[in-house]
Amino acid sequence: MPKTVSPRPRGEAGPDRPMSSLTGLLSEWLPRQRWFAGRDRPVTDLALLSMTELFPGCLHLLVHTGQGGVPAPGGPPPAGACYQLLLGMRAHPAPHLERAFIGRVREGPLAGVALYDALHDPRSAALLLERLRQPGTAGPLRFEADAAVRVPGGLAPRLLDAEQSNSSLVYGDAYILKVFRRVEPGINPDLEVPGALAGEGCTRVPAPVAWFRTTEPRPATLGVLQPFLPDAADGWTLALRALAAGDDFTTEAYELGQATADVHVALATAFPSAGGGENGHTVAAMTARLEAAAHCVPALAPFVPRLRTAFGALDGHDAAPPAQRIHGDLHLGQVLRAGRNWFVIDFEGEPSRPLSERRSAQSPVRDVAGMLRSFDYAARQRRPWHPEWADRCREAYCAGYAARAGWDPRRKHALLRAHETDRAVYEAVYEARHRPDWLPVPMAAIERLVVREG
Repeated sequence: MPKTVSPRPRGEAGPDRPMSSLTGLLSEWLPRQRWFAGRDRPVTDLALLSMTELFPGCLHLLVHTGQGGVPAPGGPPPAGACYQLLLGMRAHPAPHLERAFIGRVREGPLAGVALYDALHDPRSAALLLERLRQPGTAGPLRFEADAAVRVPGGLAPRLLDAEQSNSSLVYGDAYILKVFRRVEPGINPDLEVPGALAGEGCTRVPAPVAWFRTTEPRPATLGVLQPFLPDAADGWTLALRALAAGDDFTTEAYELGQATADVHVALATAFPSAGGGENGHTVAAMTARLEAAAHCVPALAPFVPRLRTAFGALDGHDAAPPAQRIHGDLHLGQVLRAGRNWFVIDFEGEPSRPLSERRSAQSPVRDVAGMLRSFDYAARQRRPWHPEWADRCREAYCAGYAARAGWDPRRKHALLRAHETDRAVYEAVYEARHRPDWLPVPMAAIERLVVREG
């Protein structure tokens, strides 16, 4: 029977409490994980929000990291980051789990236990699927499924390596389970949106078949199981292959534009919104992001005055398409091509932005701009750079979008330019922090966009 541990506030936790013996190990291990958002600073505070024995030898934890206060029993967590951990426990380290090894617990009730990331363990991954196949509860955890879909048992699990902000398990090349590492209160768009689109009959997005969530300390989505497309390739890989072979990519780009429009049309129906076009809130948000970015990336400073003017010109723009639910972080890595069909995945939006913002109505031009920026990134993977390849892809993509959406992004010159610039500003901050060698890519785009504005 799953057992839930109800933690006391850290100030009251004695050496006999399980979390007290894990704090040191986890504080060192977390910043080394690719999905941990605070890799550039040490964990100075670690508070337990919930702990559940998911099955023998595996603990499910929600922990709060950061500089904030300690959550009160039964109350909401303080401002900061909440992470989901699945911890495997063994008497001795297992050689095949060397990459997943966290450390050996030195004190407390778990003293002597070898601790590891359970998602790397095939046994734990298989038991997690069984939980999803048989809906029920484990303490505050709720396992739920689409009753119309039967997921077979015994599917061999494998953990994907190419993850950043989350972890994904593939089961038998039939299903993929995304486990959200950073957890925020509320329903995650990666469950909400595909489920709603399935209800609209949109086949561009794999529909969720099972999921799990928590009710404590606040309701939140923890993971989603969806059909896996084993023969699919992501758009980024396909674009780079075309570039390497000297092949044209305009047919694929045109059909990708159609797919994007299909998803936007279905989203507008699934999530009716009374929002208008661009407004003062959008302009203020773009301007605030620009000015904050200029403090992080000094190279942006010379462009701020003209870009601020360009953003301000959008206020009251009557020709803008209505705001609606969108993808929020659309690029070539977020689309899959199987046969001649494009599919759109990963509806979480930009992980660095609040969940409430990612679930809000926004301009569909933002998604279009994200994909256009992605064509530019792909083109710059080859030396010498051939901007005409990206230009052809841009034209084809927008033409495909216009054919299905009923409006042409190319006719929204100022609007599209503003959203492309906003995206490039975001990219500049990211590259400056994580990949300084790539900073010239968004900076070149910003300079080009400023020249067009002038």
